Amino acid sequence: MDFIQRINTDLKEAMKAKDQARLRTVRAIKSAILLAQTDGSGKEVDEAMGLKIINKLLKQRKDSLKIYEQQGRDDLAAVEREEIQVLEAYLPEQLSEEEVLERLKGIIATSGATSMRDMGRVMGVATSTFAGQADGAMVAKLVKQLLST
Repeated sequence: MDFIQRINTDLKEAMKAKDQARLRTVRAIKSAILLAQTDGSGKEVDEAMGLKIINKLLKQRKDSLKIYEQQGRDDLAAVEREEIQVLEAYLPEQLSEEEVLERLKGIIATSGATSMRDMGRVMGVATSTFAGQADGAMVAKLVKQLLST
C-alpha cells in the first residue's frame, strides 16, 4: 500500500472509530498532501515526500506544544501531544543520539570534512541518510560538535 492509500485508509478508520485526535491529525496530513500535489512543482507525493510532510507537521506541533507549555495552556498542549503521538506512528523508528553520532563520524570520515566550512557537505549527506530517522536539529548540533573539535 502506498503512502496516500495508507493515509486515506487511516482517515476512514479514524472516522469509523470516532477517534477525534487521530481524525484531526490524519486530516492535517491529507491536507498537506493535497497542498504538495497542487503546488505546481509537478512532483509525485511518494513515501519520501510523505516523510518530509509528516516531519514538517511534527515540527510544527512540537513548536506549538513548547509555546503552549510556556504560556500554561494545558488544554491546548494536550491537543498537540495527541497529534504528535499520531504523527510519530507514521515515522520509521527513530535513531538514538549515540547511533546518529557513530554514523556521522563515518560520514565525516568518508567525505573528508575537517572544519566547519565543510558542514554543508556533511549535512547534505546526513540529511539524506537520516531521512525520517533523526531530528534535523539534533543532527546539525552533532555535526557542529564533531567538526569543531
